Amino acid sequence: MKFVDEVSIRVKAGDGGNGAMSFRREKFIENGGPNGGDGGDGGSIYMMADENLNTLVDYRYTRHFDAERGSNGGSTDCTGKKGEDLILRVPVGTTVIDSATQEVIGDLTKAGQKLMVVQGGWHGLGNTRFKSSTNRAPRQTTPGKPGEQRDLKLEMKVLADVGLLGLPNAGKSTFIRSVSAAKPKVADYPFTTLVPNLGVVSVDRWKSFVIADIPGLIEGASDGAGLGIRFLKHLARTRLLLHLVDMAPLDDSSAPDAAEVIVNELIKFSPSLAERDRWLVLNKCDQILEEDHDERVKEIVDRLEWTGPVYVISAIAKIGTERLCHDIMRYMEDRADRLANDPAYKEELADLDQRIEDEARAQLQALDDKRALRRSGVKSVHDIGDDDWDEEDVDDEDGPEIIYVRD
Repeated sequence: MKFVDEVSIRVKAGDGGNGAMSFRREKFIENGGPNGGDGGDGGSIYMMADENLNTLVDYRYTRHFDAERGSNGGSTDCTGKKGEDLILRVPVGTTVIDSATQEVIGDLTKAGQKLMVVQGGWHGLGNTRFKSSTNRAPRQTTPGKPGEQRDLKLEMKVLADVGLLGLPNAGKSTFIRSVSAAKPKVADYPFTTLVPNLGVVSVDRWKSFVIADIPGLIEGASDGAGLGIRFLKHLARTRLLLHLVDMAPLDDSSAPDAAEVIVNELIKFSPSLAERDRWLVLNKCDQILEEDHDERVKEIVDRLEWTGPVYVISAIAKIGTERLCHDIMRYMEDRADRLANDPAYKEELADLDQRIEDEARAQLQALDDKRALRRSGVKSVHDIGDDDWDEEDVDDEDGPEIIYVRD
């Protein structure tokens, strides 16, 4: 199944039914009076989180959704039928955003959670509603109100306890295959992972956690290099980050440089996400001599000025992976206990989560804006970041080009 984590759709709630104008007409009954009924309410549209879905591919090609209109009122005080509500099922972890205002309408983080996105139109009133002692034959009715309409953007973020960070070929997919039943593609060339993969790691019979493997980052990812940073949003809801570093790169590149690249790209994407608890995991230790381990570890730790936990493992040989998984499980349990008993810690994490969400959304919106510029015919955009530069549009045969000149 194709992995789709962002879609734009248009939703239209049903209009309300019109009120009826009718008078009672029966044999031997004169001036029977008004008996026009009200219309029915229009159907609303809801989003519902479904744990059986893991992609938004259902909304890739069908983009417009209309709820049922309410029926018009009838004679003999008959009320029109209410329009059926429309329920759109989305994966757990989907954020619903109003495209026009960028307002977050809701976040569906639990299976079965429902969210109304557009309200159905109110029913029109029949002429029975307007009768009175001084107006015994009213000819007034009201039409049904139109249903709400919105353009929505749906963003799905995978829900995982642990997220993996690293350059391509750092061994992230091998690691998740080694510790779980997940079978992501593994090969000896970069970018074998093109979409996020999830794996469930069982530590004991009743203890487990979910780990997410996202496509590798490269230097310049925040500017769109490689697969860019669009998949980093999937780490926004993780509780712990594992930064995997290849201790023995095949291309003779520097392991400390590789580790530093990921940190820099993470900070560019979201400084708050860089504040998330993060462990350094040095992979492929079986590829270098054991007596060289300490020197290589010290080199990487010194470059990053690292003060957190450091693990030296080999995912393919399963060296050190069991201990790492048990420590992760212990961390998850300690974190849950602290959240339950320490209100200040819970508030601190809630604030961090919100900052991460806001920064991630701002980055993704900036990427969308750049794509929109390219589609509109802009040849190049030079982001100088200096208040002394002014923007001018220059027309040419191929379309406008944005350039910058000094005052």
